[in-house]
Amino acid sequence: MERTAGRKLYVVTQTTEAAAVQQPPKPTRGRVHRAWFVAAVTFVTIIGAAAFRSVPGLLIDPLHAEFDWSRGTIGAAVSVNLALYGLTAPFAAALMDRFGIRRVVAVALTVIAAGSWLTVWMTAAWQLMLCWGLLVGLGSGSMALAFAATVTNRWFTERRGLVSGILTAASASGQLIFLPLLSWIIDRYDWRPAAVTVALAALAVVPFVWLLLHDHPADVGQKPYGAAEFVPKPPPVPGAARRAVTVLLSAVRTGPFWLLAGTFAICGASTNGLIQTHFIPAAHDQHMPVQAAASLLAVIGVFDVVGTIASGWFTDRFEPRRLLAVYYALRGVSLMFLPLLLGPAVHPPMVFFIVFYGLDWVATVPPTLALCREQYGEDSAIVFGWVLASHQVGAALVAFLGGVARDTFGTYDVVWYASGALCAAAALMALVIRRRPLLTTAA
Repeated sequence: MERTAGRKLYVVTQTTEAAAVQQPPKPTRGRVHRAWFVAAVTFVTIIGAAAFRSVPGLLIDPLHAEFDWSRGTIGAAVSVNLALYGLTAPFAAALMDRFGIRRVVAVALTVIAAGSWLTVWMTAAWQLMLCWGLLVGLGSGSMALAFAATVTNRWFTERRGLVSGILTAASASGQLIFLPLLSWIIDRYDWRPAAVTVALAALAVVPFVWLLLHDHPADVGQKPYGAAEFVPKPPPVPGAARRAVTVLLSAVRTGPFWLLAGTFAICGASTNGLIQTHFIPAAHDQHMPVQAAASLLAVIGVFDVVGTIASGWFTDRFEPRRLLAVYYALRGVSLMFLPLLLGPAVHPPMVFFIVFYGLDWVATVPPTLALCREQYGEDSAIVFGWVLASHQVGAALVAFLGGVARDTFGTYDVVWYASGALCAAAALMALVIRRRPLLTTAA
């Protein structure tokens, strides 16, 4: 009888403890919701990972000068990096459902650091492909915007547009911090110390992730921010790769997926692939000092923060399709004028372009995320990962083709004009995305 009673007491105790984990504590007035602390840690994490995104445009001329590699060859390594950055994202989102956000992000940062560190000893182009293309591409793909989408979806039910805008702006903030620093290091010393700086920046964030980044509100006994009811933590989802592919196969049967993927591919082509990779060498072609060009790119990062947060605020209040159309149309117009503005000195029209382009840089992310949530519900983070993959494929193509165009024509003009035309097409595509969710309707 005593053993039975003890066994019952043990079961009741275990049940009570489990229930306590799944029940939120009584709310304390005046306290900041834990979701905002998680968002802050995520912001800092993305800033640390953003160091690597500041490097490719700075490396093209030094690597060309030291190893005599063509710009097309270097652009090919950058394109591998950008493509893997996108293609890894949906699998990373599924892995976060299986193993938790903290573990996936900590491993990703370590891989980024390893890839950047190993470039110091490279002597052949295939090693650039391996280190910067493969390793940094895989690591950064796990730190892609699907990470921000997962955090936003789990921790927030209100202010999602604003939070996604803030987290998206983190990448630009990292660019703002690291671009001037890395360009100064390369100009004063060499490109190798810059690569080591990137590795150390990624490693420095790992302790913050491991100690402070909680996977789910239920882990700390809280509701998601703005939720009416407590949300229990879902069990780990096995088969991460299978789930990512299954979600893709379901999404490709819907029209909105192709429109979102197509517009986001053009977004990547006209930002990461074009401006981030080729703006500095294009400005240098016009005899602008490298540090001046890098500073202009950093200023884009300043206004990107403002524009992306504002876009998140707009997305909570206005129709996201129309916002996308406006963003792409304005971006296309600005690119058409860029060949007329590049020169040896920084003049007011160029500053106006930098401010204007910065405000529009990744303002497309919050409305694209909102449309993914509208159309695909609980699978939206993984679907957004695949949409982001198209973004990076577009970026990879232009990173490579831009270098080939420069080798072939001796100028980047044709790339600017072609990208402007693509942005006009993206504006039209955004307007025809249907409003109603289409989870099972064939395209």
